[in-house]
Amino acid sequence: MRSGGVGPGRSGSVADSAGVAGAGWCGRGDDEGKRVKRRDRSGSTGGGRAGAAGGARGGGPAKRAAVRGAVAAVLAGTSLLAAGAGAGQARAAGEPAAYGFAAEARPVSGASTTSDAPRLDAGAVYKDALRRDGKLIYRVDLDDAHHAYVSAVAVPPRGAELSYRDQLSVSLQDRDGSDCSSTSTQFGSADFARPLAAYAHRTLETDRSRCRDAGSYYVVVEREGQDASSAEPWGLELRHVLEPALSSTGPTKAPEGWPSASPAPPAGGPRERAGGTGFADAPGLAEGEWTDRIEPGESRFYRIPVDWGQQLFVSADLGSAAGGGFVSGALPVSLYNPALGLVDSADSLAYDGKQKSAALDPLPPVAYENRYASATKTNGMRFAGWYYLRVSLNPKVAQVFGKKPYGLTLRVNVEHDAAPPPPYAGPAGIFAVTDDDRRAATDGASGTSPGDGGGTMRLVAAGGIGAGTLLLLGLGAWTVVARRRADAGTGAGTGAEPVGAVGAPGATGPAGFGPPRGGGW
Repeated sequence: MRSGGVGPGRSGSVADSAGVAGAGWCGRGDDEGKRVKRRDRSGSTGGGRAGAAGGARGGGPAKRAAVRGAVAAVLAGTSLLAAGAGAGQARAAGEPAAYGFAAEARPVSGASTTSDAPRLDAGAVYKDALRRDGKLIYRVDLDDAHHAYVSAVAVPPRGAELSYRDQLSVSLQDRDGSDCSSTSTQFGSADFARPLAAYAHRTLETDRSRCRDAGSYYVVVEREGQDASSAEPWGLELRHVLEPALSSTGPTKAPEGWPSASPAPPAGGPRERAGGTGFADAPGLAEGEWTDRIEPGESRFYRIPVDWGQQLFVSADLGSAAGGGFVSGALPVSLYNPALGLVDSADSLAYDGKQKSAALDPLPPVAYENRYASATKTNGMRFAGWYYLRVSLNPKVAQVFGKKPYGLTLRVNVEHDAAPPPPYAGPAGIFAVTDDDRRAATDGASGTSPGDGGGTMRLVAAGGIGAGTLLLLGLGAWTVVARRRADAGTGAGTGAEPVGAVGAPGATGPAGFGPPRGGGW
């Protein structure tokens, strides 16, 4: 299976319901720091030779107790570190996970004017906040040899009151204030809190002179809200990526037709694959049938590699539930391209407790010339790479059918062999499919860039190695401290200090060793 991308449309508006393009919402739970307090007890010193000899031979009860306490303290600290490493993914049972912002996202504060706009670097991810009816401006410095894309994922707080008219807009403007492109997206009829995503682009089109020069351009991100909508700020995740221009010209007209017949269901039977909490940790999916569980109010993210010339078919099934009732807009499904432009969405699924299926409309095979089409679902399929799928479950399902996980089945077909790539004048970057990407799709590895499928696992491995190293170093240091403390307690060793001489009363150990005094970890 190969990767593909969903691309942004030209100036226009799309929504997360019929006729409106929306983005998905979900994420990791909040980390909660823990503090461990340790209480020290002081005792009397026994200065006899026998006591010193007993301590030196490793044997006295005081020394053994001190060493055992030191080991236990280090193990407890390591357990807390390990728990902290996974806390980002943890969540309370039965609670939908929060959206998972990219771990490497840089904090940025958008400006109200172009004169103060902070610069966004290509290839980087940023995090900001957008108030109701707010406007934020950023700057990108572009050359005349690359197409440029800037995406924004807006994340309303969980449970926020929303209107179908709440809107996110992204535009890319030149120094004269003219739009190179702009896109708006709304919640549509499935008006529950989940992120909206939109992008704008500067493409080096041969049929127009505007927005082709090198220089400074400005990204304008706007939120339009209604009086009844919640006033809390929305989280904002920003990305800026570049696509090289072509070394030679090719077709400049979009295909007018493509195969639209649905393929046979993928073979091999269902396999489990837990979705991610955001675009950054979306696991890979190869062609096949995949099962997951989803909570009401939650969004799950996945990614699928689609290569040049390949055609993607996707459907999502919501399993049956006991009870009766009716929920409209129960399972919005959206597909995004490698630059996080919306390709297509389906959000009209009505759920009555019986199993239901939502499928995206047939999409064209990935082709460079798709960008010349006016329809969003065609021009979005403009490059190869990772396509991102977001599936959300309406929180009203919990009110009608119960607060519990619901069965989710995804069916993915990637048709046709890969075609030769277009003649890019430079490295394709994320707009390509590699063998590593195909392995990541099969293995379910996550990462926002092709070839980085093992990024999450590398973080986990690094955390494990760090915890193990800390354990070994900590054991050594604490053992030395414990022995010194035990020796001090028995008067053994040269220069032994009486208890109470190491710092103030209640001190936890010798100065410069052990955990911070009095405060714990």
